[in-house]
Amino acid sequence: MLITTRYYFTLFFEKIGVLNMVGEVNLARLLADMSPSLSEAEFVFYSSDELDWNTIAQLDPKSVFIEEEGISLILAVDNARHLSLDDDTTYKCITLNVHSSLEAVGLTAAVSHALTQANISANVVAAYYHDHIFVNASDANRALEVLNQLSDAQ
Repeated sequence: MLITTRYYFTLFFEKIGVLNMVGEVNLARLLADMSPSLSEAEFVFYSSDELDWNTIAQLDPKSVFIEEEGISLILAVDNARHLSLDDDTTYKCITLNVHSSLEAVGLTAAVSHALTQANISANVVAAYYHDHIFVNASDANRALEVLNQLSDAQ
């Protein structure tokens, strides 16, 4: 019942212009307004086919994705210290603070292209409001600079 009520309130507020839940679709505006910010936290990627939902909740993941091979998690380093990690690479998250529509075309490609030109690997997670780019922690400040330059060029 709560979800249904929230849904109808959201529709009402969108209709009268109080909320904009749709997000931006214009690529030039998305790039100009992306306002990237870098997280302080470092993250690791982890996958297991042996996790239960209680354990996942205790790990407090930044992201969860169910894949054929297992459940993939993005975890803060501090929350993953006791796990057996296959890879000790740490990542930082750059959030694009523009509210991008899930229907927007080209944002991921433009960001990926700019980072590729700087030889920076990017792992993009699109969420409802924002896109989040996980980059190697050692490349994070340089990646943020690249994205700010991309935004300023618009």
